[in-house]
Amino acid sequence: MDLIADFILGLGAFGTALYCLILSRRLKRFNNLRDGMGGAVAVLSAQVDDMTKTLDHAQSAAGQSAAILTELTERAETSARKLELMMASLHDLPEPTEQRHVEPMQDSQQQSGFASTRLADPEPNPGIPVFLRHGVMEAAE
Repeated sequence: MDLIADFILGLGAFGTALYCLILSRRLKRFNNLRDGMGGAVAVLSAQVDDMTKTLDHAQSAAGQSAAILTELTERAETSARKLELMMASLHDLPEPTEQRHVEPMQDSQQQSGFASTRLADPEPNPGIPVFLRHGVMEAAE
């Protein structure tokens, strides 16, 4: 009986040694930095480091942009208040009562500079759009 127990114990030890040998080979291939998961883990670790740096950079840039935007918003609100005050002060101005009369140009003044030779529209009709008011005849000229 002792001999059989020793034989079974030896087979168990031999099986365990074989199992450990196979496992160590698989682990070496798994941790291989070129082809195995070790390489993939190393690459992913480097990418995580790069992404962390990029995220830190983006957060600092966003903080700076937020500060600049806050400053510009405050300036815009200040300008809007000033414009509202200016508009309110324009409503307080009196209506103009006098209109200036423009003297017609003399013949000598018309020839010396650029002047329009087109006659004024004899019957201005604001109800009709401009492109329909002027007939096809004027377009041909």
